[in-house]
Amino acid sequence: MNPFDEFEQWLKEHYPADRLRFGEPMRLHTTFRAGGPARYMVLPACPEEIADVIRRCREAGLPWFVMGNGSNLLVSDSGYDGVILKVGRQYSEISRNGCRIRAQAGAMLTRLSRMAAENGLSGLAFAAGIPGTLGGGLMMNAGAYGGELSQVVRRVRVLDEEGQIRELSGEEMAFGYRTSRLEAGRLIALEAELELEPGEREPLLAEMEELNRRRREKQPLEYASAGSTFKRPEGYFAGRLIEEAGLKGFSIGDAQVSEKHCGFVINRGNAAAGQILELCRTVQERVYEQFQVELQLEVRLLGKF
Repeated sequence: MNPFDEFEQWLKEHYPADRLRFGEPMRLHTTFRAGGPARYMVLPACPEEIADVIRRCREAGLPWFVMGNGSNLLVSDSGYDGVILKVGRQYSEISRNGCRIRAQAGAMLTRLSRMAAENGLSGLAFAAGIPGTLGGGLMMNAGAYGGELSQVVRRVRVLDEEGQIRELSGEEMAFGYRTSRLEAGRLIALEAELELEPGEREPLLAEMEELNRRRREKQPLEYASAGSTFKRPEGYFAGRLIEEAGLKGFSIGDAQVSEKHCGFVINRGNAAAGQILELCRTVQERVYEQFQVELQLEVRLLGKF
């Protein structure tokens, strides 16, 4: 029996069928709505399950990847010949103690933001329109409109490469612009405690609605995308550079530079992952040719391109 067959048998013996997927199309699990099948997908419900699956993958020499809502991920058209651990609603509990909120990694940032405002807690309004999970947000220090998770994270429970659960302070997370210690250290976020400030419910809800109105007005939310496709280059705005390079509306198949906001690459319907990446590479080349500025992808790539 080969390693994949042994692993599949082990999965079926240890996990309920409703939390397992085989040959699962990744276009159903990313906001780009593109990508081929994952050989295996597991929907873990606790830290022990996450650790157990990863340990088994390492023993069998199988590739694995942990994802959240797939809002910052582009999976290749050939898919992922390994194990996807999707940390989502099965592991998304949220609790509150005074001005502190503790949440599991699968909790959506939009839900966290709403809960904070409903309870008169200030500091998370910026996250009201970010379509990712807390775990993914911690990985990349998600932010918008001047706010970032680094501003409110008090401590984070993580799973390290040895399968041990550790706790890191906000300072130890080494947050930077769209990065954190999680990425560099191959650490997996399990849950976090956020420290917020007292506020007033109605003004906070109004602020969130205003930020969402601005998003709807300026961003192509009617199309599948991964949000801002490129990191902000120092001293510039990616969208402005792309527009000045004459790429507004530029397309390859159904992959297109948004006419509404050039910082977004969108899927107008049936774009393949390869077309999306080809478009991104073309944008990078054209911007560099004209302005000698290197645009870096904010989107993570998974699989063979």
